[in-house]
Amino acid sequence: MKSCNQAGNIIEIKDIDKDYQVGGNQVQVLKGLNLSVEAGEFVAITGPSGNGKSTLLNMITGIDRPTRGSVFVNGCPVHEMNENQLATWRGENVGIIFQFFQLLPSLSLMQNIIMPMEFAGKYSRKERRQRAMHLLETVGLADQAHKLPGMVSGGQQQRAAIARALANDPPLLIGDEPTGNLDSQTADTIFELFQSLVIQGKTMLMVTHDVEIAQRMPRIVEIRNGIISCDSIAAPEIFTSSPAEVTYAERVR
Repeated sequence: MKSCNQAGNIIEIKDIDKDYQVGGNQVQVLKGLNLSVEAGEFVAITGPSGNGKSTLLNMITGIDRPTRGSVFVNGCPVHEMNENQLATWRGENVGIIFQFFQLLPSLSLMQNIIMPMEFAGKYSRKERRQRAMHLLETVGLADQAHKLPGMVSGGQQQRAAIARALANDPPLLIGDEPTGNLDSQTADTIFELFQSLVIQGKTMLMVTHDVEIAQRMPRIVEIRNGIISCDSIAAPEIFTSSPAEVTYAERVR
């Protein structure tokens, strides 16, 4: 199930509410939120903590469901799928990158990247290893392929996590504070990798509290009190050229 219907926007969210029961009180985190994202966009999701940013990502990835409203991603009605359908759909359509990497500590970097391919039943055993190595080369980690996550730096772990998110070639990448646990220099390197992926055709949504990083992105969506308070679009010069695919890997070696 690569896509239900490729026509239209890659993300189409209509009038979603999300309520949580907290003690004896009902708290509304998202309030009639609407959002459309075209294929190939690079979108920053910003706003104060506790105002609904991560909840929105959970709606898009199917980790959680809206109380009301609809969520279509790559043409698929995410809000209507059961857990088995979601697992299959998510494995092929969405790559998720977390703040704290979430690599399995007992598996090598290569094995961490192979795992999503095995789960989705994609490629032969030989092809999985070849693809994993290609992705490690893309993020500048070919020489670290057989090391455990704990043997490499935080920045290298995050690059491996990005390679894992790309394992099944999903059209959409979701980052939940993916640079938030990194020093500024490493965060900048990771951001450059995200830029190169968008230039190559991926769509990316990224929650960030880093104002400088957000301002380098073509579109900023700010969420406050469960609604979109601002949706601004710019055209940074940084996206006017398309570097060769190998440029990033060569630069980080």
